[in-house]
Amino acid sequence: MKDILEGFVPYKDEDAEKYDRLRWWPGLTLGDLLDKAADIYPDREAFADGKSRLTFQEARDKVNRLALALMDLGIRPLDRVLVQLPNWNEFVYAYFALQKIGAIVVLLIDRYRQYEINHLIHLTGATGWILPQKYKNTDYMPVVKDVLKENPSLKQVILARGKATSGHYSMEEMIRETDLTRDSLARLSQCRPDPMQVAHMGPTGGTTGLPKVVPRTHNSLVCSSEYAARAWDFGPQDICLLAGPIGHDLTFTKGLISGLFTFAKLVFLDTVDMREVCKTIEREKITALVWVPTLANRLLHYEGLEDFDLSSLKKMHCGGGASLPDLIRGVREKLGCTYYNAYGGTEGQTTITRSNDDIETVFTTVGKPTCPYDIYKVVDRDGKELPPDTPGELLIKGPGVFTGYFRNPEENRKVFDESGFFRTGDVAKIDQSGYITLTGRIKEMINRGGESISATEIEKLILEHPDVINVAVIPMPDPDLGERVCAYVQAREGSDLSFEKIIAFLKAQKASVLQLPERIEFIGAMPFTKAEKVDKRALREDIEKKLRGSPET
Repeated sequence: MKDILEGFVPYKDEDAEKYDRLRWWPGLTLGDLLDKAADIYPDREAFADGKSRLTFQEARDKVNRLALALMDLGIRPLDRVLVQLPNWNEFVYAYFALQKIGAIVVLLIDRYRQYEINHLIHLTGATGWILPQKYKNTDYMPVVKDVLKENPSLKQVILARGKATSGHYSMEEMIRETDLTRDSLARLSQCRPDPMQVAHMGPTGGTTGLPKVVPRTHNSLVCSSEYAARAWDFGPQDICLLAGPIGHDLTFTKGLISGLFTFAKLVFLDTVDMREVCKTIEREKITALVWVPTLANRLLHYEGLEDFDLSSLKKMHCGGGASLPDLIRGVREKLGCTYYNAYGGTEGQTTITRSNDDIETVFTTVGKPTCPYDIYKVVDRDGKELPPDTPGELLIKGPGVFTGYFRNPEENRKVFDESGFFRTGDVAKIDQSGYITLTGRIKEMINRGGESISATEIEKLILEHPDVINVAVIPMPDPDLGERVCAYVQAREGSDLSFEKIIAFLKAQKASVLQLPERIEFIGAMPFTKAEKVDKRALREDIEKKLRGSPET
């Protein structure tokens, strides 16, 4: 590696040598992926959104023009640049242009605002920012103004679908005004980064406060995305709809990068309104979807589903949350497509069920690791590896896995063991065939008087009730036991669910005393994070507020 980015934890020398020697790392950059696709299929339609449609060659031309313009603007290798764009083709221009010149993308969800953005600029040292001038009802210019006040080190602000303003640049003008010549392309080729370099930084998001940042190298991301695509038979025959936010790791890695690697056509949709989703599936003849179970469930129960021809849809990749049997069965029977039950994370963990797995395996597991060279193991509290089918903490390491949070040595000491295995924080068991069943989150385990209780298991039990639409189980502070079990339940409209009825239902299922919630809050709608996961942090804050206001409870 030519230069090591300060704050990045490199791969151990012996691991890097092995991954490279055995060709587990392909030695490609993310920019190379676009070039390869354009070389092989120049005239094939590759990217479509609500405004434009592009072949691989047209996409490469725009990317190269923008890359040269960014160089002329003063962006250099290893410079960090925030990319905060919705599901538009402009995301492709920005992301791959930065990869071509060796800059590092800091990927932001489009709904991040001053609080998160200021934190991420401070943490990453970003000097550039690419974002919309306006998106839907949001004018980003007041946000930009506030952020620049706090961060004078931010030198370049580039606006997509907007006009150049005082001190800010227009992406469209930069592309339009840059010529591609033999000399300029030769200059660009000289900037190709080492595949061992950091290419990308992904905030972890979630419900644990301000995000940590996960740096990924070109090798790591390309390796992980290649095997993820292979595992669910995602290829050049597919037309994949990307409706979840492109700033979310699931949509980005399993959709965009995996799709580019295998030459699939990608259709961007910047809304999760189910009518628009159905219209797009019908119009574009979508064959594949990558998103979270929450959105799959909304599609399955959309009132107007029968008004659309969705027969082109053949496969659905769902991760980022629990996929329950009723959802899986419904997708298979009502939509007639294969459901891939998946698990993953920004840090590089990625597993999925396979097309030939039996229904029980899809119901009960998240499949096998997609990359055969990543190592997954389960350990006890002392770090001792456990035998098959024994629950413990899931640890991972390999060519597709990250090596440490950026500029966060304290956290890295907590989450990596001495051999470099990452402690995922997930409780799992692995069977003799390598299939993984998730049984909970260590951080979400409820400690009731020394007894560890799985919130996930209680949620599964309550969700079996026919009148329950959604449930989230959280720890409720208790002065005597430390924590008690509290369940937030979203009931079906018109039902007469009560605390007593849910407890009776759980007892009928032979739930243990520890699995009986000690408080149930009925809620009209669940709060969700920016990544479309139930926001348990908001629920914990809500119950704490209720407890402060109700001392008798």
